[in-house]
Amino acid sequence: MVFKARLMDEAAMERALARIAHQIIENNADVSKLCLVGIQRRGVPLAEKIADNVRKFSELQVDVGKLDITLYRDDLTELSEPTVHGTHMDFDITGQTVVLVDDVIFTGRTVRAALDALMKQGRPAKVQLAVLVDRGHRELPIRGDYIGKNIPTSHREIIKVKMPPVDDCMDTCLYGL
Repeated sequence: MVFKARLMDEAAMERALARIAHQIIENNADVSKLCLVGIQRRGVPLAEKIADNVRKFSELQVDVGKLDITLYRDDLTELSEPTVHGTHMDFDITGQTVVLVDDVIFTGRTVRAALDALMKQGRPAKVQLAVLVDRGHRELPIRGDYIGKNIPTSHREIIKVKMPPVDDCMDTCLYGL
């Protein structure tokens, strides 16, 4: 894999996450009925950072959960040994506005799996989607409500997001095959 470009450094990612938090507050009149659910793995630290920003900008605490979609993937039979990271939500999503958070949206299949997994947890009033990067190429009619950056790519390119604690830095890079 050949490194092609650094798309966002830590400062750019922080600005994008702050902008997403502002948009979430503006689009949801009742922040007290809001929760964020990060899709395991890199969606979780992104959800936590967005929640910190929501608290900073609105002075309201929002719940943050972790959603494992491994067993809901439509390519599960193609994976040799899937790794289950676990779903952790210490709150009820029923009647809440849930903002699903992930690092990159591509085909939309991860989000579809996340919606299936989320519905096993309860029945939210509304589900919204926040992603750090939208690279296009959707195969399903799914779109992000909050997008940090749109980065058109070819099918042969890969976007890698690095986020602590999964990685040791905050960085978003484009790689070509």
